[in-house]
Amino acid sequence: MKLHTAFLTFLLLNFLCGCTAILKDESLVSTAASEKSYSQVKKIKTIPDFRDNNDVSIEDLENNDHEDDLADADNENIEILPELNDALEFCDISQKFWEKGDSDKALNALDHAYSLLLKADTEESPDLTQQKEDLRFTISKRILEIYASRNTSIKGRHNEIPVILNDYVKKEIKNLSKGEFFKNAYKRAGKYRPAILEKLKKAGLPPELSWLPLIESGFTTNALSSARALGLWQFIPSTGYKFGLNRDMYVDERLDPDKSTTAAVSYLKELHRIFGDWATVLAAYNCGEGRVLKTIRSQNVNYLDNFWDLYEKLPRETANYVPRFFATLHMVNNPEKYGLNTIKIDSPLEYETVIVKKQLSLQDIARAINVDPDKLKELNPELRKKIIPKDSYSLKIPPGKDDMLTAKLDTIPVVSQPKPPKSSSQANYAYYRVKKGDSLSKIAKRYNTSVKTILSSNKMHKRHYIVAGNILKIPQTGKANYTGSKKSNHRYTTSTHIVKNGDSLWNIAQKYGTTTKIIHKFNKLPNNKLSIGQVLKIPGKGIKSSKKYLRTYKVKNGDVPIEIAKRHNMSLERLLKVNRLNQHSKIFPGQQLHVE
Repeated sequence: MKLHTAFLTFLLLNFLCGCTAILKDESLVSTAASEKSYSQVKKIKTIPDFRDNNDVSIEDLENNDHEDDLADADNENIEILPELNDALEFCDISQKFWEKGDSDKALNALDHAYSLLLKADTEESPDLTQQKEDLRFTISKRILEIYASRNTSIKGRHNEIPVILNDYVKKEIKNLSKGEFFKNAYKRAGKYRPAILEKLKKAGLPPELSWLPLIESGFTTNALSSARALGLWQFIPSTGYKFGLNRDMYVDERLDPDKSTTAAVSYLKELHRIFGDWATVLAAYNCGEGRVLKTIRSQNVNYLDNFWDLYEKLPRETANYVPRFFATLHMVNNPEKYGLNTIKIDSPLEYETVIVKKQLSLQDIARAINVDPDKLKELNPELRKKIIPKDSYSLKIPPGKDDMLTAKLDTIPVVSQPKPPKSSSQANYAYYRVKKGDSLSKIAKRYNTSVKTILSSNKMHKRHYIVAGNILKIPQTGKANYTGSKKSNHRYTTSTHIVKNGDSLWNIAQKYGTTTKIIHKFNKLPNNKLSIGQVLKIPGKGIKSSKKYLRTYKVKNGDVPIEIAKRHNMSLERLLKVNRLNQHSKIFPGQQLHVE
């Protein structure tokens, strides 16, 4: 059954409408999503292994009888849908066909998986509905990847990056030639490029990619962008986690040059498998493959023959990013022309590794082995607080110091997590997601602070632009600027509220026009847990007249947010706000929403 010619347009539109223009952290679900979907449903059927038979047809697969297998299924209380199981099997078969280079049969298998998915009735089970949605997303993603690979007319190998010198690249060469940034980054590159080149060679990737950190971070391990991307390769937390970079109170592996390089190599290989063209791969590395795929689908050109037809459709930062990389390659390949031949390159970092099983500070370790604390920090940049975690940790130290450290380990005092100062003037932080139309001055006014303070807290410069969706860290000193409020002669009173089923500090605060922090402090609550019947004192004028009691609504099949909002006399914006959703959030049957 060949369905893809009939529903591909619908499928692509349906899939792409659910994909926002995401940065690298917000990458589309790929292999991990597939594994999640595969593990969520217990497989009870088997399909004969046709994967080594190139003549297998979808009809052969359809005619396979599974009744005996169904009879042998265990009797555990597990929700099982045959359609989902069969769809998963066809996804697996499609993957095998694709790996063998047979994209037609791979698409046929996915088409059949999708048709089975549409037949699955999951209305009675929110869990199965979510599983169905996850699998739909996985199938859609794979269809996009296969069609993208079929449109690739450049039969490039992993080790081929074209030499490009057009007007866009020349403009970036001119920009990079100004100031000292490029020269300083070129000097620092000597510390990290040898190790990066070794990993690229092992993975079969072009050595030119070793210059990517120059435009990403200037070869600075602690570089932090306004989008919260961190490290040499500028991973945001979600993308870093996807490729194995862990993050906790003591360690952020995005800061480690070796570990982040391993993750970057994996990411670049995955992107090359999807797009096949290095210029497009670089664009996807910068702004996420979802945004690039969405842009590609709006084009009527063979995009991989000419990336520059795609160029002006991409976000400005990404549009500059790709020619900036080619400009970097041109400059490092012509060092005399750009004055790079006179720069003394930094030497590669040399170190030994010692396993430490005590929580020690780098300061104390440096003192014990007579080395500069800054040197230890440079070798171990992933240690966020300059403290080794409690568990076993591979500490990097200068060569020749391992015996000394081993001998003195027992004499170095164990430390605990440093406590923040108790000064009342110390600022806490609020986190604000930038919206369309925002400016730094408007945000500063809203939070009763200055543009300079926001820039400093986010390690930004005046030349940086804020982008809708980015999160800014705003220092708070306990004062707030409530726009639109005026002084009033009304005397504030204290109200009481008896906690009911479904109440939380957040919706109580919304109901009385106050904040959870004020309620928490006024009632000296030890934590955020409430119990039914508990009496809370609420400072203020009482219930705001514009607020109504919130109750819960269970989402039914076919519900959409706008209809739920209308049904309960709410605006869509209000519904999304009280449920902490956005316009791209998905709801599913069985989910509980707060309504008025």
